[in-house]
Amino acid sequence: MQHLLNLLAAIALLVWGTHTVRTGILRVFGTNLRQVLARSIRNRGTAMASGIAVTALVQSSTATALIVASFVGQGLVKLPLALAVMLGADVGTSLMAVVFSFDLSWLSPLFILVGVVLFIARPATDAGRIGRILIGLGLMLLALRLVSASAAAVTQSSAVKAMLGSLGSDLLLEITLGAVLAIVAYSSLAIVLLTATLAASGAVSLDVALGLVLGANLGSGLLAVLTTARSAVEVRQVPLGNLVFKVIGVATIAPLAGLWSHHARPALGDDATAVVLFHLGFNAAVAVLLLGFTQVAAGWVQQCLPPPEPAPAAGRPHHLDPSALATPSLAIACATREALHQADVVETMVRGLLQVIQRNDLRLAQELRQLDDTVDALYSAIKYYLTKISREALAEAESRRWADIISFTINMEQIGDIVERVITDIEDKKIRKGYSFSQAGMAEICELHARLVGNLRLSMGVFLHGTERDARKLLEEKARFRDLERAYAGTHLARLRNNTAQSIETSSLHIDLISELKRINSHICSMAYPILESAGALAPSRLQAAASSTALAPADLG
Repeated sequence: MQHLLNLLAAIALLVWGTHTVRTGILRVFGTNLRQVLARSIRNRGTAMASGIAVTALVQSSTATALIVASFVGQGLVKLPLALAVMLGADVGTSLMAVVFSFDLSWLSPLFILVGVVLFIARPATDAGRIGRILIGLGLMLLALRLVSASAAAVTQSSAVKAMLGSLGSDLLLEITLGAVLAIVAYSSLAIVLLTATLAASGAVSLDVALGLVLGANLGSGLLAVLTTARSAVEVRQVPLGNLVFKVIGVATIAPLAGLWSHHARPALGDDATAVVLFHLGFNAAVAVLLLGFTQVAAGWVQQCLPPPEPAPAAGRPHHLDPSALATPSLAIACATREALHQADVVETMVRGLLQVIQRNDLRLAQELRQLDDTVDALYSAIKYYLTKISREALAEAESRRWADIISFTINMEQIGDIVERVITDIEDKKIRKGYSFSQAGMAEICELHARLVGNLRLSMGVFLHGTERDARKLLEEKARFRDLERAYAGTHLARLRNNTAQSIETSSLHIDLISELKRINSHICSMAYPILESAGALAPSRLQAAASSTALAPADLG
């Protein structure tokens, strides 16, 4: 019983080490990996090569599948090229299995020692995260040694020998067991390494090990399908297409696995090497033979999972992919796109506001007020999605981006509330009473509105790209808008002194309207502060007279 418990603990340690390495690499290099994939996917050859490189680094074809699937969902990559990336991803996982099959146990204490020192000394930095990766690598190497020792002891039991011997008579059972283990462990790499270790210790025969390897490959494809089951159709197409390739490969290679045992095994020296090279040969053969059929597979997948008709409702979140939460940098990108979608809805409300004022359109006013519910729903969805992302898993830049997204969506939600309130006032104080603004007053409102829309578009650009130049420009526009609001309030009072009838009738509404437009503009321009603060371009306080005249101080929202 003790030997069995030791074996299970060693297997758990191997799975945990694999998970630690994968998450650590994604935390440190997640954004760069996404950029590498996005830039290198030009044709099927480069797509497959990028899949090999990225997956060899993150040690998980499932993680690569989630990243590529998100690209397809965003329309950045065509499905056939994404399937080519996944063929390369499977080869990359196989290459790492070959590397770990060598006796690297002497590196285990070194990796763990250095990793712990880095992680404890600088836990919130990239050095600390690299230390976490080293700890994971050390645990994997240690676990492989423990699995080998524990398996040798466990297999001395007659009951275990009888149970493992029953596997040798049923290839389908071996494939099924390998698939289930890969899904449970969330890693086909860990299962292949475990199988190689068991084969080397004599716990399972080579024929059984090859069946488990085929099942592990099939299980990794099923795992990606299950992980993206609740995602958009475009996202689910990638893992489904990859699963089709795996099924074809397993169905083709399974009857020929015995030839590998009889002909390749004598030349390879030991069973562990035979297992990992069979794993590599299987995925390499599938990649080479099926790379030319990615277009055909994409067509078949799109028939099975056709994209839905565009929904007329704007309130449904478009980009908050639940499967991306496992990759923090990817989840941050999804939240950014959804925040821009929320801003697009807000822009529709702001643009429609002027039409309501000019045309006295009650129907449009009602539609715009309903859009505020959409803005609120999107804000809630983005906020809830962001809370699911572990802040500890984010690099420093990603953590700042997380805060920027929260700030941006809050401002957009408040702008929506202000626009709804303004529209209600216009209905009650202007449209239903039959009043109208004076020609001069309407011209002032149009001028402020045009600047407001322009600043909103600039704010979206600042949020997306974060350039200091645009942030400075945005704050300059805030100052100009404030000056205009004060000037137009003065000209309105001058019209009142001249007893302009229209100005008298709409005086309260006019003053309130330009004041509310200024408040909206303040929320819009607040996106500039985090960018300029990071660049050191803000004075600590507006009260410091000694502050440089060129420094930009954060002003109150009023």
